[in-house]
Formats: sequence, C-alpha cells, structure tokens
Amino acid sequence: MRKFIVFVAMLLQAVQGFAALTIEITEGVEGALPIALVPFGWQGSGAGPDEDIAAIVARDLAGSGRFKPMPVADMLARPTSDTEVEFRDWKVLGMENLVVGRVLPNGSGGYLVRFQLFDVFRGAQLASHTIPTTQADLRATAHQIADFIYQQLTGERGAFATRIAYIVSQGSGTEQRITLQIADADGQRPQTIVTSDTPLMSPAWSPDGRRLAYVSFDNGKPAIYVQEVFTGKRYQVASYKGINGAPAWSPDGRQLALTLSKDGNPEIYLLNLGSRSLRRLTNHYAIDTEPAWSPDGRTIVFTSDRGGKPQIYQVPASGGRASRVTFEGSYNARASYSPDGRYLTLVTQQGRDYRIGVLELASRRLQLLSDGQLDESPSFAPNGSMVIYATSKGGRHGLAVVSVDGRMRQRIVSQERGGAVREPVWSPYTSAK
Repeated sequence: MRKFIVFVAMLLQAVQGFAALTIEITEGVEGALPIALVPFGWQGSGAGPDEDIAAIVARDLAGSGRFKPMPVADMLARPTSDTEVEFRDWKVLGMENLVVGRVLPNGSGGYLVRFQLFDVFRGAQLASHTIPTTQADLRATAHQIADFIYQQLTGERGAFATRIAYIVSQGSGTEQRITLQIADADGQRPQTIVTSDTPLMSPAWSPDGRRLAYVSFDNGKPAIYVQEVFTGKRYQVASYKGINGAPAWSPDGRQLALTLSKDGNPEIYLLNLGSRSLRRLTNHYAIDTEPAWSPDGRTIVFTSDRGGKPQIYQVPASGGRASRVTFEGSYNARASYSPDGRYLTLVTQQGRDYRIGVLELASRRLQLLSDGQLDESPSFAPNGSMVIYATSKGGRHGLAVVSVDGRMRQRIVSQERGGAVREPVWSPYTSAK
C-alpha cells in the first residue's frame, strides 16, 4: 500500500532543481469565447515598458479555458483607443470582444495603464479603466486587467492576480538544497521564502495571504513554522515528540489543524495560535493525517486508514464522531474543500496510477481531472474554477493545472532543464502584492 503520509514519504525522495516556471496549454476548450487583445500603445518619449501587457492578459485568459485570444499577426488593425476602433474589422474576424489600451508615463518610473473593453457586435464599450503602476508591478497590473475582463464577461471573479506557493528541490544527498517559493499564478516572478539543506514540506497559506505555515527539519526533526511572506519573520509553533506535520489554517486564521504523534499515534489536533493551547480532535488507533477545514470552519476532513485503506473522513471542528466521506475506490487522500464548500479535490487511485479527482459532496459523485501516473497535492484556485497539483511521469516532476470540468489542461514547466517542483498551494484572494 502506497504510504499516504506525504511529509514522511518525501524524505525518501532525491530530486533535482527547478527554476522559474512557465505555463504550456496542453488541452484547450472548444467553444471558447473569441477575444482580441490589441498590443497596448506607448504614449511617451523614449523606450516604453519592457512588458507586453496585452500578451500577459491574453495568456491569462487563454489559460482559463473560457477565452480564445486572437493571434496578433491575424489582426487587421492595432487601435489603442476607442476613436481608432472600426468594429466592422473585428466582426469580419469573428471577434465577440475587443480590448485596446495604452501606457502613459506617470512621474519618475511610474505609468498609467488605460484600457477599454468592447462588445464588438453591439459596437459598444463595456468598460474603461486607468490603473497607476510601476515597472516592477506591470505584470501584476496585467493580471488585474485579466481578472477584470474575466469577471465582466463571465460574471465570475478571476484568479489571475493571486499567487502559488510550492517546494523546489535542487541536487541530492549532501548537496541537496530545498526552498519554499512563491510566484504569480502563471509561474512568473518567483521569490524564495526560505532555503534549507533539510526537507521543507506542506506549505499552507493563511487566510490573509500574508503568512505561510510549513514543516521544516532544520533541527533534524520535523517542526511546524509560521513565516511572514514579505518580512521573512518566522516562529515555531509545534515541535512535539514524533510527527509534526500537515498544517492547515482555520478560515479565521486563529487556529492550525495539525498532525501530531506526540501521544504515540498520528492524530489530528487543533492549535490556537494566540494562546498556543492544543486540543486533540481525533482518537483512533489508525493513522489520521492531512486535515483541511471547510470554508465555514465547522468541519475538518482528513485522511485515515481506519477502514483498512486510506479514505477521507470528516469530523466537526468542535469535536465529535468522525464519519467516512469517500467510498469509491480503495485509496482516496489529501482532500481539500472548494471555496464554496460544495466539492472536495483529492488524490484517488485508479489501477496503478494516482489521479486528481473532484468529489461533489451532495451527490458523492467523483470526477477524474488528471491522467498522470503519480498526481498529488491538489489545491483549488480561490474562485474554484481550476485545480493545481503536482505530477510525476517518467521520472519527471512538475506542476499542472486543470479546470474543474476537466476540459482545460496546462502544464507548468521550468525554464531550465531537469528538476522537480512539488506541493503547490494556491493563495487566497487577499494575498498582498
């Protein structure tokens, strides 16, 4: 039986390094909305910004699976404002929506980014906005624009301006270097949060997006730390005898659910971060691990082999009897809730392979999303539209993103050859930039 305590299993792996990440769309969606994003014009002297804002927005929208941006080479014109737009040109090309924009200087090192969104067939402007920004924040501004367009045209909030956290491993044996990194949701602008020559595991975003909890072996044994993302300040919150693992934040940010074996068997505990008081939530001779909170904070799901093999169980956060959630298949683990609380994403065994699935809680219907050999560590986007996960095939380790309906697939790859990146987790909306 495959070990389902991930933070223990990862100790046995020797993996190589990963650098900056890029997204490659591997499977698109038929019927995606045609949209043209014209390159933004520069209205200043000298060289303009070194980021192509429209191209970044186009990649974001294409990656959602809901839009099909037009190739720039196919455009008949390149307007930068409403006065230059000829809607008949875009109707001929079959575009339903059009985005034009321009960048203006705004003081020392600053810019103003102005953009307009049009309904081509109605010949009408849907929205117009101006965003002040800087050279360093141009990519973040582009993601904001993508979020705005996504919400205007779908009615749902976008998640392009959020971030992901993940573990990167470089080298092996005594030369191994492991880092906890964060990056934009498209894998760009990576930043190292902590570096270690011993394992780092189980990163978890706080609800305010300003802190990460994780497991570190800096002192030769597992301990759980909380670290402020932008100041680097960190403090230890759990270093009990035995296993200290799988931290999960409560929705109000006041507690961590943990896996501890301080009393002999791996169980789920709740740690109050203010008082540092500890409350045991499960009490069973089986292994209980990988807790995750429901969005309303009332329920915790976890992985347990109390039925003989790993399955998902749930227990009231206030304490009480645990009940089994998954019954389909012989292995289900590493569950977490969708933002609306209606679904769980999890790892499920299919034959010899481990795949990512989404379980609808009301119907208990399980839908498979991935097709890899060893897919694990799934995490919902904060709008619930996508799931990011770690994947391994043919000895290659990386990340992938899939839409919750399984129709849109992306692979997140390194800009350098070789290496591995694992345990991704998507940030909340409130992640500070």
